[in-house]
Amino acid sequence: QVQLVESGGGLVQAGGSLRLSCAASGRTFSTYTMGWFRQAPGKEREFVGGISWNNGNTRYADFVKGRFTISRDNAKNTVYLQMHNLKPEDTAVYYCTADRHIVVPITTSGWDYWGQGTQVTVSS
Repeated sequence: QVQLVESGGGLVQAGGSLRLSCAASGRTFSTYTMGWFRQAPGKEREFVGGISWNNGNTRYADFVKGRFTISRDNAKNTVYLQMHNLKPEDTAVYYCTADRHIVVPITTSGWDYWGQGTQVTVSS
């Protein structure tokens, strides 16, 4: 069982930056692939990006490439989502996810564990 707790969300102006953190419980964090999804009001939850436990390979949705970066610190059981050049359309609840796959899944069904989410609001 893995518990995930996100933090770092908030209100930021367009063009600004935020860094989200996700702290995971347990002693086997290094063996979990970690990911981020987001869900805007009235829209389906969508894949943002992920980082594999096996080799640290990352995978991103096309709409965030070049703006968002995922990293992990296994010593701190934490995964990060650094977001730059934020746009109003990035406004959503951001969720941290975890599973044991080597390849980062891009569908919600591919993930075993979910956090409660953290709100990111980007004003224009």
